[in-house]
Amino acid sequence: MRPHCTTLIIGLLLIPGVVTAGEVDILDAEITARGDNHYDFKVTLKHADTGWDHYADRWEILSPDGSLIATRTLYHPHVHEQPFTRGLSDVAIPEGISTVTLRAHDKVHGYGGKTLVVELPASAH
Repeated sequence: MRPHCTTLIIGLLLIPGVVTAGEVDILDAEITARGDNHYDFKVTLKHADTGWDHYADRWEILSPDGSLIATRTLYHPHVHEQPFTRGLSDVAIPEGISTVTLRAHDKVHGYGGKTLVVELPASAH
């Protein structure tokens, strides 16, 4: 590699957001049973949002077989609020499901960060 190419690559690596904003990680979740297989979710995510072109734009709840149960859309970057927690209320979980997987998505990398498998609390009737 020619010296000027190496300098360019190193320079790009030093620009904030070029490689530092990786995939979104799910760090934690709080789940509350509402009754009749409905739940409230509070999910904590971490992502090095850099602005409107690269931010965590949603998190999802998946069944054990990978089917999408619900989506919480995130409508703006959280550049100065990391990690952050967002909720989704009154989510209907199909009967017989005792665990769900939480995953997140960002505008550049898509899926791929840390997911979290959580056990649902007993549903009050």
